[in-house]
Amino acid sequence: MWLLGPAFVAAIAYVDPGNVAANLSAGAGYKYLLVWVLVVANVMAVVIQYLSAKLGIVTGKSLPEILGERMPRAGRLAYWVQAELVAAATDLAEVIGGAIALHILFNVPLVLGGAIVGVVSLAILAVQSRRGQRPFEFVIMALLFIITIGFMAGLVVSPVDWGQAAEGLVPRFQGADTVLLAASMLGATVMPHAIYLHSSLARDRHGASNSPQRIGRLLHATKIDVIFALVIAGSVNIAMLLLAAASLPGVSGTDTIEGAHAAITNALGPVIGVIFGIGLLASGLASTSVGCYAGASIMDGLLHVRIPLLVRRSVTIVPALVILAVGANPTWALVLSQVFLSVGIPFALIPLAWLTSRRALMGSFVNGRIMRATTIVVVIAIIALNVALLYLTFTGRA
Repeated sequence: MWLLGPAFVAAIAYVDPGNVAANLSAGAGYKYLLVWVLVVANVMAVVIQYLSAKLGIVTGKSLPEILGERMPRAGRLAYWVQAELVAAATDLAEVIGGAIALHILFNVPLVLGGAIVGVVSLAILAVQSRRGQRPFEFVIMALLFIITIGFMAGLVVSPVDWGQAAEGLVPRFQGADTVLLAASMLGATVMPHAIYLHSSLARDRHGASNSPQRIGRLLHATKIDVIFALVIAGSVNIAMLLLAAASLPGVSGTDTIEGAHAAITNALGPVIGVIFGIGLLASGLASTSVGCYAGASIMDGLLHVRIPLLVRRSVTIVPALVILAVGANPTWALVLSQVFLSVGIPFALIPLAWLTSRRALMGSFVNGRIMRATTIVVVIAIIALNVALLYLTFTGRA
C-alpha cells in the first residue's frame, strides 16, 4: 500500500470542475444517452495513465524530458507552447469551478472566489515544495475523498432509472450537439496534462532503477494504483451524469452549474445541495494545485527551466480571474476549455504510445502486441472524435 499514491494525484484531473460542467450538461440535456462516453473514456484513461507511469518507472525520466531530448530547440519550443496552452485551459476550468463553488456555498463574488482559490492552492502547493511528494499525495487523496462524497451523495436519494442508465451504455449520438458534449466529456476525462504529469509523479516517487525485478514489482503496484484511483474517479463522473439525468431534465437554468445546483437543491434537499457544493470546492482546490504542478513538470522537461511552483501559481491564475471579471458565462467557459483539452490529447498520447513501444528505450518492458493494439485503437478513437469536433465547430453545425 505504501507504493500507492501517484495515480491518485493524476486522478484528480479526472474529477475537476470541467468534468462537473460537461457531465451535468450531458445529463440535463440528454439524460442517460452519453453514459457510454464516460465508461469508454475511463477505460482509455486506465490504459493511458498506466503507460505514462510505466514510462517514468522504466526510463527514470518523464515524458516531457524524453521528448525534450529528442527534439531540436524549435520543436521543443513549439511543443511547449501547445502543452502550456493545454495546462492554461486546465487551470482556467479549475479556478472558475472553485469560484463557482464559493459563490454557491457562501455567495462570494466570482472574482474574489477565484482569488481565494488561488491563495488556498498556494498553500497546498507549499506542502509539496516544503514537505515533498508523499505529504502532497496525502492532501490530494483527502480532497479526492471529499470530492467522492460530494458528488455521489445525491445518488442515495435521486430517482435514477437504472434501466435507461443501462441503455446508455450502447454507443450512439443524437445530433451534432451530442458530439460536442462527448468531446468535452472526453477532454475532461482523458486530460493531456495528466498524461505528462504521471510519468513525473512515478519517477519522482520511485526513482530510477536498473533492477528488472524491482521495476517489475513497481509496475505491478502501479497497475493496482491506476485501476483503484481511476475506478473511483470514473464512478464519480458517472454519478454526476446519473444525478443530472435523474433530477435535471426539463428544469430551466440547468445549463449553468449554479442553476444545476439550485435544481439539485430543490429536487433533493438543501443538505445534498451543500454536500454537492463542498465537493465542487474540493475539486477546484485539488485540481488547480495538480494542474500547476503539471505545468511546472512540462516546462522543466521540455525547456529545462524551473520556476518555483508558488511563483507559477501566482501567474497562471490571472487568465481565469480576467474571464471572471469580464462576466463571461463561467459554465460554458468550463465546457469549452474541456473541448480544447480534447484537441490537445493526441499531442501527448501519440508520443507516449510510440515511446513505450520502442524496445531500444523500454527494453524487456516494451509494450506487448495486445497493449500496442489497444493503444492504437485508443489513439484512433480519440483522434476521430477530435476531427468530428473540429468539423462540426468550423462548419457551424455544433
